[in-house]
Amino acid sequence: MNILLTSVGRRSYLVNYFKDAVKAYSGKVFAANSVETFALKQADFYTLTPQIYSEEYVDFLINYCLNNEIKVIISLFDIDLPILALNKQKFKQHGIDVIISDFDVINICNDKWLSYQFLLDKGIPTPKTYIDLDSAKQAILKGDLQYPIIIKPRWGMGSIAIYKADNEQELDVFYKKVLREINSSYLRFESGADINKAILIQECIAGGEFGIEILNDLQGNHVATFCKEKVAMRSGETDIAVTVENSALNDIGKNISTHLKHTALVDVDCLEQGGKFYVLEINARFGGQYPFSHLAGVNVPNVLLSLYSNSTVNEKDISIIYNVVGCKDIQPVRLS
Repeated sequence: MNILLTSVGRRSYLVNYFKDAVKAYSGKVFAANSVETFALKQADFYTLTPQIYSEEYVDFLINYCLNNEIKVIISLFDIDLPILALNKQKFKQHGIDVIISDFDVINICNDKWLSYQFLLDKGIPTPKTYIDLDSAKQAILKGDLQYPIIIKPRWGMGSIAIYKADNEQELDVFYKKVLREINSSYLRFESGADINKAILIQECIAGGEFGIEILNDLQGNHVATFCKEKVAMRSGETDIAVTVENSALNDIGKNISTHLKHTALVDVDCLEQGGKFYVLEINARFGGQYPFSHLAGVNVPNVLLSLYSNSTVNEKDISIIYNVVGCKDIQPVRLS
């Protein structure tokens, strides 16, 4: 079983996790990215692709898979997800399976406004959120929203263009700044669908940061939820975390799983205030907190390949060890 990981970026650890998992199936791991990275070179084979939004991108991947007998594609990046989800059947026609949620699910996760509406509808606590400047200012005047408040992209990732405003002057300045940063980054592609409503103004929840990963099977049924407390963050990604047992977070995981019906893994950011957990956002992919689950005994690559091959999931692969503290490191590497 040969698999292709797309948009691998700097996630060399995921490439190596999948290399370990695919050995049981006598397969190889192929990696793809639009620019050369160290993670690419950790795969058994790799390729440089056209840009994700290029008209050639999907056909390039299909041809690459056919030429290398690749049967499974797994994406590691938010921007990649809607493109692959929309073309899932096109890949299937060529005998290639993309392990990915349906487009409607991807849209709920990538579009933070739709995420907010989904969470409200399912009764899952989430910070108050407004989709335009006027409605946010009206809420402030009414006392429904108080400073400090968060300004961030509606279609955002990696803590790009996220600011905290302590007063109206800062709110106005940061709102314009976020819009400029959206237009000058790859966020402009999804944001272009509604650029006039591409910025969210959100209640600021001051408290501890937690993360949950919700694992479903390939039919959207809940398999397990893994919980972590985030000890340190860097550039919007978890740097140090400890695995925890928490019934409230587990309940949130099962609730999201039941209603979202996603495929495989979603990464969920939570904030805790006064003993209550608030869901901040949902990412339909392996997130930056996954290595901490893996270090604590979880093995999602093993699970996904077992599910795909209709094998029984090893309970050990979904059993997390609590109170394991993990830390990411920065290691200089030579590309050539």
